[in-house]
Amino acid sequence: MTGHDGRPVISDGAKDSGAQPLLRVDDLAVAFGRGKSAVEVVNGLSFSINEGETLALVGESGSGKSVSALAAVGLIEARGGRVATGSAHYSATSGESVDFARGTDSRLRRLRGLEIGMIFQDPMTSLNPLFRIGDQISEAARLHQGLTRRQGRALAIEMLKRVRIPDAERRLDQYPHELSGGMRQRVMIATALSCNPRLLIADEPTTALDVTVQAEILLLIKQLQQETGTAVLFISHDLSVVSEISDKIIIMRNGRKVEEGTTEEVLLRPHEPYTQMLLSAVPRLGETAGKTGPVRIAVTGGVPTASRPANDATDRSDVPGSAAPGQPLLRVENLTKRFEIRRGPFRQLAAVTHAVESVSFEIAAGETLSLVGESGSGKSTTGRCILRLIEPDSGRVTMGGTDILALSGREMTARRRDMQIVFQDPYASLNPRKTAADLVGEPLLIHQGASGSLLDDQVESLFRRVGLLPEHRDRYPHEFSGGQRQRIGIARAIALKPKLIVGDEPVSALDVSIRAQIVNLMIDLQEEFGISYLFISHDMAVVERMSHRIAVMRAGQIVEIGARGNVLADPKHAYTRSLMAAVPTIDPGRRNHHAALSVEVPRSAMRPPGWNPPPLHFESAGDDHAYAVEEPERNA
Repeated sequence: MTGHDGRPVISDGAKDSGAQPLLRVDDLAVAFGRGKSAVEVVNGLSFSINEGETLALVGESGSGKSVSALAAVGLIEARGGRVATGSAHYSATSGESVDFARGTDSRLRRLRGLEIGMIFQDPMTSLNPLFRIGDQISEAARLHQGLTRRQGRALAIEMLKRVRIPDAERRLDQYPHELSGGMRQRVMIATALSCNPRLLIADEPTTALDVTVQAEILLLIKQLQQETGTAVLFISHDLSVVSEISDKIIIMRNGRKVEEGTTEEVLLRPHEPYTQMLLSAVPRLGETAGKTGPVRIAVTGGVPTASRPANDATDRSDVPGSAAPGQPLLRVENLTKRFEIRRGPFRQLAAVTHAVESVSFEIAAGETLSLVGESGSGKSTTGRCILRLIEPDSGRVTMGGTDILALSGREMTARRRDMQIVFQDPYASLNPRKTAADLVGEPLLIHQGASGSLLDDQVESLFRRVGLLPEHRDRYPHEFSGGQRQRIGIARAIALKPKLIVGDEPVSALDVSIRAQIVNLMIDLQEEFGISYLFISHDMAVVERMSHRIAVMRAGQIVEIGARGNVLADPKHAYTRSLMAAVPTIDPGRRNHHAALSVEVPRSAMRPPGWNPPPLHFESAGDDHAYAVEEPERNA
């Protein structure tokens, strides 16, 4: 059936008999731009999804996964693209067959709100910063299901509890910027699931989530499928997660489908070399058993790694690692940071978030200590307090015998050359108005006064070390891939030969092959310069590859700490065991659908005013391994 303009619209076909798929995409081609400047980013993609089925689109950045999903539900034009050829037919509950590639906007909006839910990858840009999260979660249900405001609020609380956000009633009235990245992602998931959609488009839904929440979300999606027959189009670069949830997999590369089959066929018997490369780049938990120190990820086909050029005569006389024997490079003692939450017209104190509570640890020269834990456990706040990007309330941070917290502003500026950070989002942390050469050279210009040919030579040397090419010098951040931008961030961080680098989730948002490159690069740089890392991550397999020692954080406190092999092979604290149990496996025959069932709702770091945490007493579990034995809470 066609409209007055000749374009296909919603047909009046019979109700779905059950034989036709819920969504069928045929020969889809998506382009950006027109005429000679047009670029085709998806070409000839076809697939179908039945009710209750999960199809995973897998590939690296730029492979066309997200663009394909947006086109399949009629959202690509809002992103500046267009469907060049092909169709995307959706079988609505009413029996209508809708071509989302050509349908009318008003009908498509109704279906997207009521029958189709979408979880976007970046929650900060998808959530409205001006509205409270409770209103955003309930908006679709109130609009399409006619719920009252009170009913919508009750639904929002229920959904927040389903995605394991603690203190749901209090969180309901917060704004997106008041939540951590992982919590914002859970809000997005709660919003998408609020209307129990028939089709759920999940675009990298677990990228920013820790393993326990990830396991719970995967279980939640599976339960939704069993209860309502929801179909899921799952977009991810994480093959371990895909293995846990998908029935079928399509591997995409450069806008085309390169391999398709059941989950078992693609993951256990891959035919294409590209699929084999992706699988080899996924670190498996337990692969470093019996080994000491960080272990590189060996990738089939090879990936670029950092190495110091043979003709590089860099003076290494001041390379960190020359700390006094037996003395730690960094010592953190009883570090504490609390945030007050004020509400009401008179800004009365309503609650206190105990983000970091009496945290203590040490890092030796050339050593990596990994901080692991759930979103909101205080990992990032700890790292930023150590660097004084956030001023702690109390505690002591000593580096090389100097009390960092006692330094004046001028003294701290001079000290920052020894302490650097690599952020999770390389695009947000790089000035978009500066070239790559300017960004990497800026620390050298500020702290060493380098200029002219000397500065150019140093920047070129740094580029080579992190695997960037000289011709990349004059490009701006938006002209690089995510992995390349992260390399710029690392080059900038090592420019002054720091003694300590805080890596705040530096690889969590990267593709598997790029992640392997960055992990190998950081290990190489540690061996070359003797850098110490405070590595913050929720990816236990990557933590195993990077770490010498591991500290597990929960609700602002360290609950277990020790050598990597001790903590991972013989976890003593129940929380650490839950983290280990929730790690997904890449073997479809060993899916951990049961793992999240034993994981309790995360302990909240938000407490009433005047509340003080119960004391933690540590017991030894052997050489370099201790865990907390907690007293019962009496004043919660």
